Amino acid sequence: MNSKFEDYCWSDLMDEETLRIYSAYERPLRVGPNPAVLMIDVYQASYDGGQQRVIDVIKEHPSSCGERAWAMVEPAKRLLEAARVIGLPIIYSTGDERSNAKAGRPTNRVTSTETDEAYKILPELAPEPNDLVIYKQRASCFYGTPLMSHLVGLGVQSLIIGGGTTSGCLRAGVQDAKANGFHVTLVEECCYDRTPINHKVNLFDMHHKYADVMKLNSVIEHLNGLQH
Repeated sequence: MNSKFEDYCWSDLMDEETLRIYSAYERPLRVGPNPAVLMIDVYQASYDGGQQRVIDVIKEHPSSCGERAWAMVEPAKRLLEAARVIGLPIIYSTGDERSNAKAGRPTNRVTSTETDEAYKILPELAPEPNDLVIYKQRASCFYGTPLMSHLVGLGVQSLIIGGGTTSGCLRAGVQDAKANGFHVTLVEECCYDRTPINHKVNLFDMHHKYADVMKLNSVIEHLNGLQH
């Protein structure tokens, strides 16, 4: 039986040998001090076509993650609500469609969704007036953006992160957050990818190297405890 440290979505994928190899990473999990919530790339292109299987939805919406992206919407709403109740900073990242720099795509994917709405935050998760939106041209929301300056100015020391994709822009942001000295908590139910194997393997890898993967209820319980 897996330990609580490994009791996540990858538990059906990792064999005993793999778990033994990674056992040295086991540690107490936590939300760090002075946290902010960072929602990475919860923009319209990932949700186009609705709650269909990814293999079906990409026929007309090649950038969509279909039902796998939609599955995180309700959990993410719960996370954002808990954060707003106690006044945590909330930050979103999305693609920069405003620039004429022609910097190219964040990844090497050939087929993409190009519409006027593609990089608008999904209405169900829309920012409120006091929230911050970071516009990026590369996979990481730290690269070439003012995110670091905002975090320092806000006194943020740790990040609670959700969004997508787990193997792509989410992972790039997590690694840069760790490299810049932030404690990172990834909320399992608030992350998504196009395929289960990409999602599970990358979440497993980040859990052992760069972030504490935690259940939504545990994170919300911690946030509720911050209320005075």
